[in-house]
Amino acid sequence: MRELLKPEPAQASPVAGTQRSHAMWRRLAPWLTLIVLLTAPPLIWRQSWLLVYLAQTATMIVFALSYNLLLGETGLLSFGHAAYSGLGALIAAQVFNHIGAPLALLPLVGGAGAASCGALLGFISTRRAGTAFAMITLGIGELVAAAAWTLPDWFGGEAGVAIDRASGPMLGAFTFGPAREAYTLIALWCLLASAAMFALSRTSFMRLANAVRDNPARAAAIGCYPRRVRYGVVVMSAFFAGIAGTLALINVELVSTDSVSMVRSGSVLIATVIGGTGVFFGPVAGAVVLTFFSVAVASITRAWLFYLGLFFIVIVVAAPDGLAGFIQRHTSRLARDGWRPCRAVYLCGTAAILLWTVATVLAVQWAYAVQFGAEAGAALRVGGQSSWLSFVTASPLRLGLTIFVLAALGALAALSASRAQTRLAAHVRTMKNAGGPQ
Repeated sequence: MRELLKPEPAQASPVAGTQRSHAMWRRLAPWLTLIVLLTAPPLIWRQSWLLVYLAQTATMIVFALSYNLLLGETGLLSFGHAAYSGLGALIAAQVFNHIGAPLALLPLVGGAGAASCGALLGFISTRRAGTAFAMITLGIGELVAAAAWTLPDWFGGEAGVAIDRASGPMLGAFTFGPAREAYTLIALWCLLASAAMFALSRTSFMRLANAVRDNPARAAAIGCYPRRVRYGVVVMSAFFAGIAGTLALINVELVSTDSVSMVRSGSVLIATVIGGTGVFFGPVAGAVVLTFFSVAVASITRAWLFYLGLFFIVIVVAAPDGLAGFIQRHTSRLARDGWRPCRAVYLCGTAAILLWTVATVLAVQWAYAVQFGAEAGAALRVGGQSSWLSFVTASPLRLGLTIFVLAALGALAALSASRAQTRLAAHVRTMKNAGGPQ
């Protein structure tokens, strides 16, 4: 009788198993994408410039993730983060030249040196939070950048401090002299540092940092010390920034005054905001975009800084949560509503973006061609070569008319996307009402 009344063991639902499988793939997809980004291109294309580009990307990924420990996790806006990156690289270069540390462990030396600087400078900067913290880091960044020029014996002056990465102890058969061997080391350290920061972001200490970011008064009321938490995050962020600076040192075999400049501090801020601070892999996306502009776009046009600034403004206005947040929101939307109801919105929106992009590029490139000596009736030049749009750009009148037509078509596409969005919202409300309680 007891056996008859005994409840049968619950069986796993196929739907629950599918949901767990999808959740696991969603967690693994960013890591797989990062691994493919760092490993697949060198295996397919063996050009040396590609290794340099990917090495810069890997370096910026670590740098942006280290900055997001401050901005995204703790809410600390820093304008002098390049000071830790450059000082860590400088200490690593001096140690490598005078002691001969193994190149494979040199990022640890740079990270430890940057953490030491963070322990000293962070003690000053974390005495205040918010705008005061940002202004203190701005002053510290300016002081370090000025010291790089006033102490040439330590910073190397205009020439910087150079290393010969092949002069250190060998690691098996690796001398790290060839670019492929150096890039392998940089990619491995990029993955290792990213995994370490991901694990760090899941610790209870970073949860305290999130509490300090959201409500420092309440965090202090439950026994947390906001200043100590900020200080600890600054030191850890400086450690990973030093690793990033050392990876850049391994790539170019030189650390110069530009490594601690305010321009580099601004670039990591731009990369982090573009990618998004609310998602761990947001700064990774921002680092890829920033490197694309500074390397690929800069190789074909001198207006790349203008395009980067314009793209940054569009992201801040249209997607304040960055590219990662934008993708996350629209992925959830497609999963909820399906592709068919959203098709008109995305097609019209994409058409508007493409048309406005082409119109903007035509206008900017023509302006730069005129500014830098090209005649008004000359063909549009991109990267010093005549483009295939020579017929359109043969005269200013024809070019202006083309830009106006493209902008008008983009406006019509944007209006169509707005109307489709309104119809989609009405359709979603209707479906919710139809599926609600009767």
